[in-house]
Amino acid sequence: MKKILIIGAGKSSSSLITYLLENSIKEDLFITIGDISIENSSKIINNHSRGKAILLNIFNENDRKKEIEKADLVISMLPASLHIEVAKDCLEFKKHLVTASYISDEMKSLDEDVKKNGLIFMNEIGLDPGIDHMSAMKVIDSIKNKGGKMLLFESFCGGLVAPESDTNLWNYKFTWNPRNVVLAGQGGAAMFIQEGTYKYIPYHKLFRRTEFLSINEYGKFEAYANRDSLKYRSVYGLDDIPTMYRGTIRRVGFSRAWNIFVQLGMTDDSYTIENSEHMSYRDFVNLFLAYSPSDSVELKLRSYLKIDQDDLIWEKLVELDIFNPNKKIGLKNATPAQMLQKILENSWTLQENDKDMIVMQHLFGYELNQKKYQIESSLVVLGENQTYTAMAKTVGLPVAIAAIKILNKEIKTPGVQIPISKEVYEPILDELEKCGIQFIEKNVPYLGYNPNNVIG
Repeated sequence: MKKILIIGAGKSSSSLITYLLENSIKEDLFITIGDISIENSSKIINNHSRGKAILLNIFNENDRKKEIEKADLVISMLPASLHIEVAKDCLEFKKHLVTASYISDEMKSLDEDVKKNGLIFMNEIGLDPGIDHMSAMKVIDSIKNKGGKMLLFESFCGGLVAPESDTNLWNYKFTWNPRNVVLAGQGGAAMFIQEGTYKYIPYHKLFRRTEFLSINEYGKFEAYANRDSLKYRSVYGLDDIPTMYRGTIRRVGFSRAWNIFVQLGMTDDSYTIENSEHMSYRDFVNLFLAYSPSDSVELKLRSYLKIDQDDLIWEKLVELDIFNPNKKIGLKNATPAQMLQKILENSWTLQENDKDMIVMQHLFGYELNQKKYQIESSLVVLGENQTYTAMAKTVGLPVAIAAIKILNKEIKTPGVQIPISKEVYEPILDELEKCGIQFIEKNVPYLGYNPNNVIG
């Protein structure tokens, strides 16, 4: 019997655990789920004979090592910063490792030893990163194999709310970590390349420079640029590509409204606010506006940011109830970003019957026999309920499938890696299709950004 240890049983683990249990008899698996609480995992295991939930504090080195030593493969669903200790233990006890997180420099440094021991440490095998890598490389390799030259690669992804649960003016609810949403885009300028020209967008302009895209029957969306679209050029074998852009998807109009918070300074996480615990929502807004003995907070904000009273942005702000003098923030020594997050969570938390939606789209532009072509590849996944969300499905299933393929030696190249080789992406994408995660590809006219090669 092959033993899998899952460390961490948060929101994204439901589909992962269920898939492994459903395949446990056929694949001869036993799954142990270790977490600081067994309530969530016990519910999903539901007395299955091939699963067990245990209490596991990963900061308890003895307990952690003991459980890792028993396993054949470890899946770490912990926050990214905590993977490294698990990885070192896996190396010590010669166990394979799978994570959905970006590879850290510390993880990369283990590569030589991992290879020496014939182990596979598979990272970035969730949704984004993960499904984006695999689906992109499948098409890129296909284009190259028929002699095509890549001219353009754009990739967009977003966690949104399903159409039937889209009940606010922002067309948005939190389907993932709210803090990451509030801090999105910070930490340096967004970098990408268009028609051979490097482009940079500073944070204070990020949400006013958006791309537009249409996805199947789901309509029109917008995307703002990710912080670094350039780092995967070499990874994808696209060092010489003239256009490469990666972005985050939202419904049209979200970014323009979100820019209000950026311009006011409400997304800043670098300092704390005096007396934040006792402030009202209205007090919070007023912090960022000039003093006036006569003008209201609403009037000052509209005047400062030049928002007309009949502008939809104004209605979006009012809908959040941010001018309420009675609602309290209730957070001690909080940063502006933490205070904004608290306000948004009151309006954007998924309700019991709400469903989420994952949207991803790739654009591939290429030249073949002196002609230019473009492929549009789109994915939409809808959640079932609050346990089996689209996010849990698209993060958890690739992790689970990779674990089984590694144990079955279908994936056998050792090392610290991401899923960009045919050996990895082909069997995993095939299995994902059987689970309803399938891209729809269509040929569209090549547009590019600069078809006449005018200097951009």
